[in-house]
Amino acid sequence: MTKRSAGGVVFGGGSALGAAVIGSLASARAPKVYRNLRKPRWAPPEGVFGPVWTTLYAAIGVAGWRLWNRRAGRGVLGLHVAQLALNALWPVTFFAARNRPAALAVVAALDGAVAAEIVLAARRDPLAAGLLGPYLAWSLFATALTASVGDPSETR
Repeated sequence: MTKRSAGGVVFGGGSALGAAVIGSLASARAPKVYRNLRKPRWAPPEGVFGPVWTTLYAAIGVAGWRLWNRRAGRGVLGLHVAQLALNALWPVTFFAARNRPAALAVVAALDGAVAAEIVLAARRDPLAAGLLGPYLAWSLFATALTASVGDPSETR
């Protein structure tokens, strides 16, 4: 393995793993919180989130590795780190702080950051951009879900 490739593994895998660990720690109360929310009919069961996020983090890590190895540039690599920071912040705001307006702002910013990363990544590595497509779709779904949920005591 070359030095460049090893750096890509650290960048791609490490950044995705870091976001996953922070998100997981902040989501310790997630099953109870999610179970007690007033959710729309289209909300998935809580058991869906773990497998989906495991798959998405793997794809995000591979995309980051590819972008690093293709010398995608500071802009796209910076967006990669920024969107993962926002990704890690969302469960902190939603589950730990229980601040849905802040969580909605964070996930909307995440949508924009991932979309921008895809646009910039497509110029350098279309496959990396494609790997991020399902992540953007899930993030947009999470935005709609975040906007739709409420505490059982809230009236609409």
